[in-house]
Amino acid sequence: MKAERNLFVLLAVFLGGSTIVYWYTSKDPTGTTALALSAGLGALIGFYAFSLGRRMDPRPSDRGDADIAEGAGELGFFSPHSWWPLIAAGASATMFLGLVFGWWLFIIGAAFQIVGVVGMLFQYEHPTGSH
Repeated sequence: MKAERNLFVLLAVFLGGSTIVYWYTSKDPTGTTALALSAGLGALIGFYAFSLGRRMDPRPSDRGDADIAEGAGELGFFSPHSWWPLIAAGASATMFLGLVFGWWLFIIGAAFQIVGVVGMLFQYEHPTGSH
């Protein structure tokens, strides 16, 4: 988790410095707020990676004496074919268009978004006793 932590902390520091320079030179509240929130998000993810890295055993990529073979094996389960992310993305696009064209479109997108998120969460859940 060292690489991830360092990446996001560096991003937060860069965006924090950019925020100060941007505010000083432009006095634009919208861009300053966007940069400040981006710096805060980078700091939040960096802090999470730091705290998670302290609770985990060091990964082979974090150790200097590790061999390449130590990183082999299963990394996790990744869904090979799922249509639910496409439904959720389409619903998100509909919701954002609803902010432009009308609340009725936003509500339709939100209903599909609920269906898409629930579908993604429970796509591999089976009722007890079924196969």
